[in-house]
Amino acid sequence: MRKRTLFRLAAGTVAAGVATLAYASLVERNMFTLRRYDVPVLPADAEPLRVLHLSDLHMMPGQRRKQDWVASLAALDPDLVVVTGDNMAHPDAVPGVLRALQPLLDFPGAFVFGSNDYTGPVWKNPFTYFLPDREYTEGAALPYEELRDVFTGAGWADLNNARTTVKAGGREVELVGVDDPHIERDDYAAVAGPASGSAELAIALAHSPEPAVLDQMAADGFGLLLAGHTHGGQVCVPGYGALVTNCGLPRSMARGLHRWPGSDSWLHVSAGLGTHPTAPVRFACPPEASILTLIPR
Repeated sequence: MRKRTLFRLAAGTVAAGVATLAYASLVERNMFTLRRYDVPVLPADAEPLRVLHLSDLHMMPGQRRKQDWVASLAALDPDLVVVTGDNMAHPDAVPGVLRALQPLLDFPGAFVFGSNDYTGPVWKNPFTYFLPDREYTEGAALPYEELRDVFTGAGWADLNNARTTVKAGGREVELVGVDDPHIERDDYAAVAGPASGSAELAIALAHSPEPAVLDQMAADGFGLLLAGHTHGGQVCVPGYGALVTNCGLPRSMARGLHRWPGSDSWLHVSAGLGTHPTAPVRFACPPEASILTLIPR
């Protein structure tokens, strides 16, 4: 009797594990979700401005469902499109990325790159994400310059350690960004300085939301900080949240909109639209894009 009970318990545990894995890899990974947030960062009496924030597509050839869903976001008619990196996951991914983003290139936009725009993914033991000092391993080189040329050719601002002003929604928006802090390509010192005040809004971009970088951006008066990288934890525990963020950000801020501590700035972290191709699962953390409606403070 006891052996039968243990056997049934073990069999039930295995069946539940298989069902959970099937759901995470076949269902939730493709449950593309649009998040909506109101962000009070504009001056009094200003008209709302809509920012579409995309991140972490991790595009592989043939992911047409993802491409079609992202392309459909053009119907939202955003005032500004912001992409915070990790667009590719394969050397032949550029056509898929462009199929997804082409309809959005007609809108004002800005971008920074992430580590997986420069080099492709390699297999990793998922448990190493719990190690804060794990070694970063590079994969095959990716055609990031080809992607950069398309983005800048469409008029999008390249904010990899750069600063500029763009017109969006009929007003001036000051932008600053850094290359990916996760692989130490960031150089905020080269573009640091207080937001000018002449623009109606100041937005800062980074792929990995490293607190040391975000602190400087907030101190310079950039009212909205945008990042990705965390995948929202990718595999979360209901009622507990993300297990890891893969950066210095606290787990409680792994995704969504948060007030940045010690400042008047807001941070939005996108949980992203893709996964690492060697871990194609999501649980309690569906892939997402966000439309941020910026409103008066």
